[in-house]
Formats: sequence, C-alpha cells, structure tokens
Amino acid sequence: MEYYHSLITEKSWQELLNLRKAVDFVLIGGWAVYFYTKTLKSKDIDILVDFDQLPIIEKLYRLNKNERLSKYQAVKEEIEIDIYLPHFSRIGIPVEELISKTTQIEGFKILDINYLSALKIYTLADRGRTPKGRKDFLDLISLIMSGRVDLKKAREIMKQFKIEKAIKVLQEFLREADRIEELGLNVYQLSKLKKQIIEKLKY
Repeated sequence: MEYYHSLITEKSWQELLNLRKAVDFVLIGGWAVYFYTKTLKSKDIDILVDFDQLPIIEKLYRLNKNERLSKYQAVKEEIEIDIYLPHFSRIGIPVEELISKTTQIEGFKILDINYLSALKIYTLADRGRTPKGRKDFLDLISLIMSGRVDLKKAREIMKQFKIEKAIKVLQEFLREADRIEELGLNVYQLSKLKKQIIEKLKY
C-alpha cells in the first residue's frame, strides 16, 4: 500500500541509504515508523544529529538553516531532509533527550518506538487536518497495530515533557474515523482498536 507515489518513496529510500554511509544520525519520522511496521513508506527524511555532523551534510546537499522552524533542511530534487539538533530544535521533546533513546534495525539507528509514538502524537496535534497530519495519524495507527508500542509508556513520556495535551487531538481523529482504508482497517476492526487506544491513553 502506498501513501506517496512509489517513484518518490524509492528516491527517498535511496537517499536514506546514501545518508547512512556518510552521516551519524538517529532516524525519526515516517521512515522510522516504516522500519517498525513495514507499512507506509515515507517521502521526507527526518533525522536527529549532533552539530559535528552538519559540515558533513553540507558537503552532500544544499543546506539551509530554518530559524522559524528551529531545524536545518537539506534538499535534493523532490526529497527534503529535515535535520533536528540538540539545544536548537523544538519538537516537543528535547533532541538531547531523544538522541540516546535508540534501537538498531537493519543497520539504522532508530528512535525508540515509545518515544517515536509520543513524538508522532505531538506532531499530529501540531499539523492537524493537513495531508502531513493525515500521514502522522496513519503512522501512529501503524505503530499501534504492530503491537510493539506501550501506549501507557508513551503517555508517561508525554507527561514528563508536558506535552500530554496533544493526546486530545489523536482522540478526536479516532472518534471521527470509521475505517482506515490506507491500512486495510474496516469498521469493525477500527472500532475494536479505537477502544483499546482510548483506554490506554486516558490521562
């Protein structure tokens, strides 16, 4: 199943492989979700790095500093790489806290699934009902369906960093949805899943 056109996701995947050869990073965002779930591929690449990796990235891409969104961005054709740094980027949970919460999958350093879920809930609340917000919602459901997320742990992480209000937006999305065709969830399957999620995310 595809959310973005396969030609774009294939280009993004190839860029991710190239990036791994040169840069020390922690993968977050849609591609991190893909490694845990093997469901929807991503278009953009989202990474956490220390400042010493920026000169390396700058040799490979056109690198821009985005002060407003507190991140760096590297662009290659249609592929955008969003780069988040300690003590600079604001993504709900401090990057310096996240950068050590990792697991290795297929040669990639990937953000721990419970922290990733907490970040996704925060990002969903930020993006809301936009195409990227929809992808965040699908990513979250994919993570939960994988059976590997401890939603209570994710909720505790959000509480620790005072971003638990974002859970309300996920609950709204769940109440409004009756099926999720992109993930093959019918009315009955989604209804059952919604009850489990809403119960575990109560705060």
